[in-house]
Amino acid sequence: MEYTKYAFIFACIFLVLSCSSDTDSSDEQDPQNEDLYFPPIGSDDWEISTISDLNWNESALNPLLNFVEAQNSDAFIILKNGKIAVEWYANDFSAADNHTWNSAGKTLTAYTIGIAQEEGFLDINNPSKDYLGEGWSSLTPEQEANINVWHHLTLTTGLDYNVPNISCTEPTDLLYLNEPNTFWYYHNATYELNFEIIEGATGESFNDYFDENVKTKIGMQGSWFQVGCYKLFFSTARSMARFGLLSLNNGVWDDITILGDTEYLNAMTNTSQDLNKSYGYLWWLNGKDGFKLPQYEDNYSGYLIPDAPLDLVAGLGKSDQKVYVVPSENLVVIRMGDDAGEETFGPSTFDNELWIKINALTN
Repeated sequence: MEYTKYAFIFACIFLVLSCSSDTDSSDEQDPQNEDLYFPPIGSDDWEISTISDLNWNESALNPLLNFVEAQNSDAFIILKNGKIAVEWYANDFSAADNHTWNSAGKTLTAYTIGIAQEEGFLDINNPSKDYLGEGWSSLTPEQEANINVWHHLTLTTGLDYNVPNISCTEPTDLLYLNEPNTFWYYHNATYELNFEIIEGATGESFNDYFDENVKTKIGMQGSWFQVGCYKLFFSTARSMARFGLLSLNNGVWDDITILGDTEYLNAMTNTSQDLNKSYGYLWWLNGKDGFKLPQYEDNYSGYLIPDAPLDLVAGLGKSDQKVYVVPSENLVVIRMGDDAGEETFGPSTFDNELWIKINALTN
């Protein structure tokens, strides 16, 4: 009996140690299970994972890069687990050069609004006039009071998108067309007002507030510039990749929380309204059962990017500026350059063509 008891105990200990050893070994050998890596602040150092390390399909790399080059790209980066797996430049563009994000920069604005709300400067459910002042538009006071910050984040203000200066925010360009949250349209002026909302709420310039609360904290460089009626962000491709990595980790940079409001983060990257299911708070969403596109009133059925991962969220800008974030695969993909052949203000056929090539590499 005594021998049987001790034999049983030793067998249990051996089984536990064996299982623990197998688990540790598996984690070490599987590159898909790595913790996220964050490049250091104030340094150009960035760890690399080779295609071989990741067990990706090396024969698919050149076809991917050839396609990227043929589509007028200047910069292309893939991060896996935060490390650089692919980094490519062309047309005399380098890792040190800045490029406009165009409307992919809307994602930066969404983060900044969330931070201002978390710090108590504003509430997205409050009327816009609380931060813009009365008379910011040509609407009646009653109509103006019905528009809140949330409508600017979701592009559902109801303002007239048929005006000649669709990106300008003078009151003469801001006219009533529909009741708020009854129609979705990619009306850029309603987005541009978010910068003024931040400034009215915080008492700081948007540039300073963004720099203090996002840019410097995650080691980005770059600047916002006013170009006509547009406020545009310019940075390196690596800075765009840093922001993608922040988004991949749900607003936390390494051990520093940049945006900790999980309710806001979740709403920002999920369907925000029923009028365009593929739009959150200034982020585009894949995997939904329908979408609308900039410049069009029609609803389209199907996924925004059919061959991309269903949980992909993205910042998509004019001339195919792209920041894709894929939580299920710990991927961030960056593309900067001229338009890939289809002049659009956001999503384009290039998105799906690119993801077919990326899938051939990573799967």
